[in-house]
Amino acid sequence: MSAELSHIESSFVSDIKRIVDEGRRLAYGAVNAVMIETYWHIGRRIVEQEQNGEKRAEYGTQLIEMLSDELTLTYGKGFSGRYLRAFRQFYLVVPDIEIWKSRFPNLTWTHIFRTLRVNDDTAIRWYLETAAKESWSVRVLNRNIDTQYFERHFKQPSLPSEKTNENKAELLKSPIIAEFLGFKKDDSYNESQLESAIISHLQEFIMEMGRGFAFVGRQQLIRTAAQDYFIDLVFYNIVLKCYVLIDLKIGKIKHQDVGQMDMYVRMYDEMKNAEGNNPTIGIVLCSETDEDIAKYSILNGSEQLFATKYKLYLPTEDELRREIERQKELYLLQHNEH
Repeated sequence: MSAELSHIESSFVSDIKRIVDEGRRLAYGAVNAVMIETYWHIGRRIVEQEQNGEKRAEYGTQLIEMLSDELTLTYGKGFSGRYLRAFRQFYLVVPDIEIWKSRFPNLTWTHIFRTLRVNDDTAIRWYLETAAKESWSVRVLNRNIDTQYFERHFKQPSLPSEKTNENKAELLKSPIIAEFLGFKKDDSYNESQLESAIISHLQEFIMEMGRGFAFVGRQQLIRTAAQDYFIDLVFYNIVLKCYVLIDLKIGKIKHQDVGQMDMYVRMYDEMKNAEGNNPTIGIVLCSETDEDIAKYSILNGSEQLFATKYKLYLPTEDELRREIERQKELYLLQHNEH
């Protein structure tokens, strides 16, 4: 009787949790939808007001700055000139809010805001439509924009060569083109899944090392006036008393990847690092294990600290290479079974 009661109670608790989870999901979706519609209406009203100005460019700039000051004073953050211009552009790109509700209901404002930095309205609409259709995360959307996905596949189209698989592989990375050509989805081209698998494995590996690492966050957001940035993995080492930032690149490490991590380290020290902590360190990793697999980023003046202390607690390049290769092999085995 006791075991039966325990089973009933367990089922009861599971049902309640499911109800709460579903309620939270619906609440988040409702808030997101209302927020997007609010921003759209603000954008529409700005455009209407600008059209009443005699000198649109000058009047529009003054209008945005005045409105930003007033709204920030009343409501706080979230109404900078940059955001107001984004609301305005959102309305101009999607002039009918009903189109948004019917075609992009699963996208967040972060999706929209990221696409609005593309300097082509056609590309913006394509990114929004594809992100909605393919359920792209913000990270996948961000990477596709950074690599000029739309521009490479649609502005300068090229036919795959019959003699090589390279162009075909590149072309089939587009789910829309692959569907049109009648090819079945090929998971071997899904770099985002491989990247996510490696990052998850590295997170577990570093936590299990037992060298003082505490997990802080994954895809941690750093927001500036100019752009939003996402760091793959952030740890705090209680022995070293410093933050450790990790970014993974599929393929080889490029010069700009190292420069980006240098920027992350500076920003993290300025915005997150508390007094008494040692300088932040960044590590850029790549999935090509036969290459120089890791590049380290430290603030000027911290080289001696890195050489004498940091390296004693950080995973070695051989350890990182082994773990990345192990996860790649596991990923390929799992996907070859399907």
